[in-house]
Amino acid sequence: MTRPPEPKIDRSLTLHLRGDWGAANLHRVCGWISQELTDRCGPYTRVAIWNSRGYADAVRAVGRGEVDVALTTPAAFATAALDGRGLYAGEAFPEVRALGVVPQRDRLVVGVRRTLGITSFAELREAKPALTLATSGHDGENHVGVGAHELLTRSGVDVTGWGGTVLADERPWETFAHVLAGRADAVVHEAVMLPHWQEFGGDLHFLEVEQDVLDGLWADYSWPAATIEEGWFPGCPRFRTLDFSDFLVLARSDLPDDVAYAIAWVLGETREVIERQYRHIPPEKSPVTYPLDPVAMGRTPVPLHPGAAEYYHALPQGES
Repeated sequence: MTRPPEPKIDRSLTLHLRGDWGAANLHRVCGWISQELTDRCGPYTRVAIWNSRGYADAVRAVGRGEVDVALTTPAAFATAALDGRGLYAGEAFPEVRALGVVPQRDRLVVGVRRTLGITSFAELREAKPALTLATSGHDGENHVGVGAHELLTRSGVDVTGWGGTVLADERPWETFAHVLAGRADAVVHEAVMLPHWQEFGGDLHFLEVEQDVLDGLWADYSWPAATIEEGWFPGCPRFRTLDFSDFLVLARSDLPDDVAYAIAWVLGETREVIERQYRHIPPEKSPVTYPLDPVAMGRTPVPLHPGAAEYYHALPQGES
């Protein structure tokens, strides 16, 4: 089967990429792109990888032209930037384009200690317990904190108003430490594939998000819903919640077409480079959901850059 042609850019490039805090998955993807792209460009090509939080700050950075390429997660949260909804009210970025997605099947979930005897949002609203909730900060940039705030507010939950406390941290490991140490009796977070959830998940009731809340988040911000299957957490039934999937690789529409094509080609055709870094983890528990399918990587929630679209459109559909 004929594959899309390998790129060769004769000129030397200087590019700025933006990943995560420095030691997580977005930075790893940036390193992969950097290595494989540099091999196919002029001899003096330089690629810098800037630290980031990987959330709305990354979308704004690429939209403002501060960097050439940025990664953000979850992918769907970037959609509102195109027309200035939600986090992006007052500063829309209609020129943001996608180069592809790196699949990561994830969910934002709400769990409360089983000892509280609460199994639904209706019961939570009725009980109004003084919770100590572990999550991320609602600062207008951290997607976990923003998602948690919207989900809880629309579900009629007022943690501080009920006399409770919010333990707000930047990274999931900090939040998980609160739960494991017993400092928190409720949690709202993502990264559900990480082993921490198996350590404390059996102590929690996970609350299904009510359909009107999911419908409102989709209508207002284009945030999709998804399912957690039965048994994903110890002793937990199947339930619906907020989707938190995929790493989105973003650029602006003015990125040269040949560079956009080359990055999309790297994502699709050199995927072995990133896959082998995760193969010691079962696919369903991996922070990158391998094996990567180039066709699926081209299905993005924001429009593809024309150069990237050239690569994905050249793929044999249904072939990986």
